[in-house]
Amino acid sequence: MAIRKQLAVISLLGASFAALGQQDSFIVEDLRVEGLQRVALGAALTHIPINIGDNLDSYTISKTIKALYGSGHFDNIKVVRDGDTVIFQVTERPTISVIEFEGNKDIKDEQLTESLDGQGIRKGEPLDMVVVDGLEKGLIEFFHGIGKYNASIDVSVTRLPRNRVKLKLEFKEGDAASIRQINIVGNELFSDEELLALAESRQDLPWYMFMSNDRYQKQTVQGDLEKVRSYYLDRGYLKFNIDSTQVSVSPDKESVYVTVNVTEGEQFTVKEFDFMGDLLGREELIRAVIPLKTGKLYNGSVVTASEEFIKNYLARFGYANAEVRTIPDIDEENKEVKLTLSVDPGKRIYVRRINIGGNEITSDEVIRREVTQLEGAWLSNSTLERSKLQIQRLMYMENVEFDVTPVPGKDDQVDVDFTVKEQSAGSFNAGLAYGSYNKLQFNIGISESNFLGTGDQVAFNISTATGSQNVSLSHTDPYFTKDGISLGNSIFFQNFDASKYSLIDYKSKKYGVGSSLGIPVNANNRLNFGATISKEYLSELSEYEQTRIMRETFLDPENPDAGFEFLKLELSAGWSRVTLNRGMFPTAGSKQSLTLKATTPNSDLNYFKVNYDSRFYWPLSTNHKWAFSAKAAFGYGNGYGETNGYDQILPVQEFFRISEMDLRGFERNTILPRAIVVEPTWLPGTPGGDGSQGQIGSDPKFDNIQLYGRIGGNVKAVAGLEMIVPTPFLDDENSSSVRTSLFVDAANVWDTEFDVNRYENLTPDEQALLEDYSDASRFRASTGLSIQWISPMGPMVISFAYPLKKEDDDDTKSISFNISNTF
Repeated sequence: MAIRKQLAVISLLGASFAALGQQDSFIVEDLRVEGLQRVALGAALTHIPINIGDNLDSYTISKTIKALYGSGHFDNIKVVRDGDTVIFQVTERPTISVIEFEGNKDIKDEQLTESLDGQGIRKGEPLDMVVVDGLEKGLIEFFHGIGKYNASIDVSVTRLPRNRVKLKLEFKEGDAASIRQINIVGNELFSDEELLALAESRQDLPWYMFMSNDRYQKQTVQGDLEKVRSYYLDRGYLKFNIDSTQVSVSPDKESVYVTVNVTEGEQFTVKEFDFMGDLLGREELIRAVIPLKTGKLYNGSVVTASEEFIKNYLARFGYANAEVRTIPDIDEENKEVKLTLSVDPGKRIYVRRINIGGNEITSDEVIRREVTQLEGAWLSNSTLERSKLQIQRLMYMENVEFDVTPVPGKDDQVDVDFTVKEQSAGSFNAGLAYGSYNKLQFNIGISESNFLGTGDQVAFNISTATGSQNVSLSHTDPYFTKDGISLGNSIFFQNFDASKYSLIDYKSKKYGVGSSLGIPVNANNRLNFGATISKEYLSELSEYEQTRIMRETFLDPENPDAGFEFLKLELSAGWSRVTLNRGMFPTAGSKQSLTLKATTPNSDLNYFKVNYDSRFYWPLSTNHKWAFSAKAAFGYGNGYGETNGYDQILPVQEFFRISEMDLRGFERNTILPRAIVVEPTWLPGTPGGDGSQGQIGSDPKFDNIQLYGRIGGNVKAVAGLEMIVPTPFLDDENSSSVRTSLFVDAANVWDTEFDVNRYENLTPDEQALLEDYSDASRFRASTGLSIQWISPMGPMVISFAYPLKKEDDDDTKSISFNISNTF
């Protein structure tokens, strides 16, 4: 095609020269361009280096025609002379108006559009068939590389009005050829089976292995050969070589035969290793920590790891472009090798500017305060990675990437561009429902972790149901100081009727204010301190075995039916550690917290509670689509001190309970210890003189035992395992907002203050009603499937669960649905 074009240009030049006449040169009096439609006259004249009054000769005409063709706008150019006027008669190339693809499966439309765009073939541009021919050949080579040797591409150009065209690429991909056989020639140390087990490519698979793939792909085969090479190099075969690779295609182009010729060589031992170049005075440290050791078999992976360690180590000090190259000095006779690691740190690189992009809601300042890399400081790869991780841990960030771009004209400066993708950081929930436990219920709430893009956390909730009313307002500034000290404040009101929730009979009304302070220790650890002052009213508290001490401690003998009123100042201190790779739906790292909460001695109630909570994630695949997770939580509480002659215990309203998210598959509160009432049996006494008759208590063994609602306990333990799996039928774009997992949950709540031996004098029938509520082994367990979705209204969780271990009076729940609760 290129040769035909050159011949056409030469012939046109000859015709042009003939048209201009026989004389060598003349003075141009006028200049015209005819045939322009889309191309502006000014744009055409920029390629014509001729002005009126110039002395025009054949050489200038030749340069001008070549320049016009080089502009890419014209298919045909003719130059004629009319007196002393030069006329350029041009035919413009047609403009691409429509680009269509048909029949393509292995190459998506987006990939084709990007490839065409990179070669200047796009809507609104002139059509260059030379470029189209080259593109066609490149696409055929691509199909051959993935084993589709029968593939063909038909490129058609349809003329449209106003010198426009429609470009259509029609693909006939055909079926991919399968690998019929892979032959390795020259291997004696390792068998074909052992080497082919390393390969991703599979050969001649039987029909029943339909889930596997024996399709030939050039890149996959090349990757497999590198795995074989690494296999030998990691075992000391320093001179291993892949001599040649032949790929033969069957006549029907449906089968491929791959033959690999190798030379194994012999094993070599590392005699010694040394350094050459500038190690910034840290040679001894680097020598001590790199995995390369003398006296060991040569190992290619160890050599590569040593090189990468040195480069990463130097990058911490701003030498981002350090080069490390290992030079082997082979002793054939003794089968030993001396390695010299040549180190060139290059120039120290400084960061000129840090740019933030992609944030539509979050302000730059909120993101920048998570960046530990400073402008004007030297570039540190480890600092950049830590900055990326800290940004990604924000609850309102879905993904974070960064690019390092050299500053033009500066060999020691770069710009760093952070690009973020935001996600829903808040939730809105409102509902009107009717349930067997809550009856008629209404709730409305707003929670925002990135209020107005400031990074502040704001929440307002109102919920009312049969037996429960809650109102709360909270605000947290994660950067109350520039050093990252956070400040939170809250105000709340709670009204609760426990009898409506399968709990014992009591009512609680509580209101108060609280404040918290968070102090960062380092990038992962944080100390938290808080204080809450509250007023609580407790009424209609029935007398059970577990509440007897509390009632006797605070009961007013003159008004036994009155409730209890408590003023409490509660202090808390805690530690938290977070190494998660992101704030929502993490797949790697862990989150742990330990909190001690206690009322002050001058409070009406004296108690403490300790809570430990943890979650761990381990990715099982490089793309983190598969991951394993484990959770563990433990809580313990009790009273301290003495009031009115009684030792304080943990108040009943502070007992631990189990939520539906702690133990999926069970109704909330169903696995708690039950409240116990012991009723003595009375016998008629001797009649009195006034005709009345008293009562005499019988033997305690004749007491009656009654079990009432669930009450809870002072110890709680929760554990669970979870396998995170790819969500079926979901594309990559939406997979980051949906999580599917298989889980196993286990939990228990027990009461260490409960002593079953107190009731050993009861009759066997009465004792049979009791369970040992101090027994930690009475745990329940469940398994199932959970789907979580970060919806526009907030996180939603639906779980399908089946109990693995339960007791007869437990209430199970196969399906649970929650909004604004994720884990």
